[in-house]
Amino acid sequence: MSDIPHPRPVDPRNAGAPRRPSRRTLLAAFTASAATVAPLLSAVPAAAAPHRPADLIYIGTWGQNQVYAVRFDPRRGTMTPLGSMAQVSSNWVTAHPTRPVLYVAGAEQGGYIRSFRIDDASGALQQLGEIETETVPAGSGGLSYIGLTADADTLLVADFAAGSAATITIGADGSLGTVASRVQDTGSGPSPRQLGPHPHHVLVDPSRRYALVADFGADRVFVHDYDRATHQMSAGPSDGPRSYATPPGSGPRRLAFHPNRHMLYLLNELTADIQVLRWDERHGVLTPRQTLSTNAPGHTGTTSAAELAISRTGRHVYTSNRGDNTLVAFSVNPRTGLLTEVQRIACGGITPWSFSLHPSGRWLFVANEASGTVNLFHVDRSSGQLTDTGTSVAVPYPDSITFRTSAGTPRTGRS
Repeated sequence: MSDIPHPRPVDPRNAGAPRRPSRRTLLAAFTASAATVAPLLSAVPAAAAPHRPADLIYIGTWGQNQVYAVRFDPRRGTMTPLGSMAQVSSNWVTAHPTRPVLYVAGAEQGGYIRSFRIDDASGALQQLGEIETETVPAGSGGLSYIGLTADADTLLVADFAAGSAATITIGADGSLGTVASRVQDTGSGPSPRQLGPHPHHVLVDPSRRYALVADFGADRVFVHDYDRATHQMSAGPSDGPRSYATPPGSGPRRLAFHPNRHMLYLLNELTADIQVLRWDERHGVLTPRQTLSTNAPGHTGTTSAAELAISRTGRHVYTSNRGDNTLVAFSVNPRTGLLTEVQRIACGGITPWSFSLHPSGRWLFVANEASGTVNLFHVDRSSGQLTDTGTSVAVPYPDSITFRTSAGTPRTGRS
């Protein structure tokens, strides 16, 4: 890949979303946070980084053809930018749970995914492999998500532009295998951004018998059969996959299962609400239980929810709202799984595209895409509430965050 900067492409997933802030707005935001932002120009060179002093954080960038790395000390809550580690399109990044391997989803037609070996001492990346997920590249390439199954033997892929989802086999050493299956979604919605299917997230349920696809364009959560032995998802019944229909114009974006296996949380982008759904793993059926808005009271203007995560204890759920530039924390009723809002807090920047919970449960990192910062929040594990630490690093258009901890176990914070 060339190191020459390329023009920033129009985001097909965000057409009609909140307008990018003016240069004056961004300048004001950066000036206000200049004392706490560590610019990449003064980053510690990768070769100068000490041997495994702290965790590694890898950050994808929207339209910048770069993957950045940051050292994080979870005891002190400090971040040290290491700079760009790979010159490659990076719509989404995720790391292997036991191997020093990073996977990067690109924006090129063909739906490319690349794997990189992580040098734990320096954070440097060396490309290992590459795979094309779409056999017909026309209209494809807008990969919106990649993530590993609990067994880490399959990579789950959502191709927003192509309207399809795929599975890729992963070797015991973390290497990319082959495309095991590909399913094509169908459907549309009332929004101009919903003219056809647009998968935004894929995950396998706790029973590992089903693969669920949140389809932004079709206003559906599709439920496909999943075979652990073959790594394949399939349409299932002769009349097509099971599905849960959201209200028209919702724009399903993210999914998260509660550890109790019986509840699923669904974040809708266009309506900026979160739904609590009961999951019947015996029959693969979703039933609505609760819907809550993530918008502030009296909110006006464009609505745009973005990210969703649940704490490892299952006691708290977190969302980001790009219309309000906020993070919203919810407590989970341990008996019913229903949600109660406990906090609404500014995200520390502009356009919180995504965030990730640190494996320790003590920290939350926010990729503020429009303001070009990754901001650090402290998590009170008892109350679930967040505190802005005032610490951030400058990264151009950050879109996703993943971890490789000093113990060698990376997480995306989405489990």
